[in-house]
Amino acid sequence: MKTAFWLYLFLFVAFFDLHAQYPMLTPFAVSLGAAPSFIGLMMGMYALTHLPGNLLAGYGVDRLGSRLFIAASLVAVGVLLVFQARVTDPWQLLAVRSVSGFAIAFLSPACLSLLGRLARDRIMQGKLMAVNGLVHTVASVVSPAAGAWLAAHLGFAKTFAALGWVLIATGLLSLWLVADSPPRRTAEPTASGPAAALPAADAASAADAPSGGFPWSVLLLPLSLACAQGILAFELPFKAGGEVHDAMHTGWLFTLVSLGALTTLSLLALQRLPPYMRTAAGAAAMALCFWMLASRPLAGALPVLLFLLGMAKGVALPAMNTFLMQLSEASRYGRTFSALSIAVSVGAFLGPLAAGLVRNHISPYFFAFLVIMLALLALTPRPSLVSGRGGRPTVPPSGA
Repeated sequence: MKTAFWLYLFLFVAFFDLHAQYPMLTPFAVSLGAAPSFIGLMMGMYALTHLPGNLLAGYGVDRLGSRLFIAASLVAVGVLLVFQARVTDPWQLLAVRSVSGFAIAFLSPACLSLLGRLARDRIMQGKLMAVNGLVHTVASVVSPAAGAWLAAHLGFAKTFAALGWVLIATGLLSLWLVADSPPRRTAEPTASGPAAALPAADAASAADAPSGGFPWSVLLLPLSLACAQGILAFELPFKAGGEVHDAMHTGWLFTLVSLGALTTLSLLALQRLPPYMRTAAGAAAMALCFWMLASRPLAGALPVLLFLLGMAKGVALPAMNTFLMQLSEASRYGRTFSALSIAVSVGAFLGPLAAGLVRNHISPYFFAFLVIMLALLALTPRPSLVSGRGGRPTVPPSGA
């Protein structure tokens, strides 16, 4: 599994670089003379330009494989970061961030598709997705503080340039160290014995697949979870302890969510449970946590609830990736994860917007609870969801 090792290493570097920018972007934009409304526009455009990139990535990854898209995305974002270090007005920053949103959109579908094809069975797929979530979460915990430290010592321009060159080097190295081949369509078996059993199983599963194809309604769940997380990111700074509003305290509360996710992501034995069960249970637990947050808990209970929310998130998100692979064919993983990325981008855009609109009428946390529970209706138990395509699981081809 050398490919998986190198992929995780490159993913950690990429996520570290990207999350390290978060504490710097707003003060950097302010230093260029950007108004708060303009900063909101910049962040919204970054999310919106994900959508065409996600759409193109799906078809491209299914036809050409993942390696080229991983390398191109990392190098392109690195080059844009180097340009970002040289911008002199807010409109230039908006243009660079908008193009960066398009370029980075290719990374997630390509990486998830490659991880899915590396696995030999569903349990291995679940473990690979859990480790992917673990890498992402660790990077998100340590990188904001590291980015703030670098900015304090090097300044914004030098920090952006340094992060950009690291991404460029990572993208170029991935061309040599990440092994990949274009996804193969199911072919007629040409050999007997175990070597021919895998394509035959895929062919049989495809023949038995439900006539409706991929159940697109299940994408309402990742959309709702992303929306709920966007609501949390918007609302928590206003409600941090009910009386403490400083940034350090809010940052600590967000760290508790990440630590909770790390706890369950580290329990790889959970991957032996069916992905449908883990996805539904994790999403329901997240909804329950939001309902309890909406009930205005005591300040001492807030950290506990956020930690539990993180634990539920650590169960639901990697399980959802495995669950979507179970519902898809290996030759369509790129399009499946492209659709997932689109749903997440839309949810991340709608969440803060909805929180701002409803917070004067109902608790945004209660709105997050409702959104997740309504999306769970799309996961009403039925054979095609519980067991996979055609009522039974399929096994992807190994790309290792």
